[in-house]
Amino acid sequence: MPLVKRSLSLHGHRTSLALEPEFWHVVDEAARSRKMALAALIAEIDDTRDPEDALSSSVRVWALNRVLSDSKN
Repeated sequence: MPLVKRSLSLHGHRTSLALEPEFWHVVDEAARSRKMALAALIAEIDDTRDPEDALSSSVRVWALNRVLSDSKN
């Protein structure tokens, strides 16, 4: 599956993030359901990640945990 790259601003700095479409779907839906901008949600994930971990990996793990959490409810 090809990666989809998106550009956004995190804490005043432009960056890009490449994820598979399935992960973008989970992240987009979470931002919509929380009524927040995509960049704000990614910044929240960025703020809680270990600096040693890549942002893309942290977003994937966050999305996986969200899906797993939703499946338990």
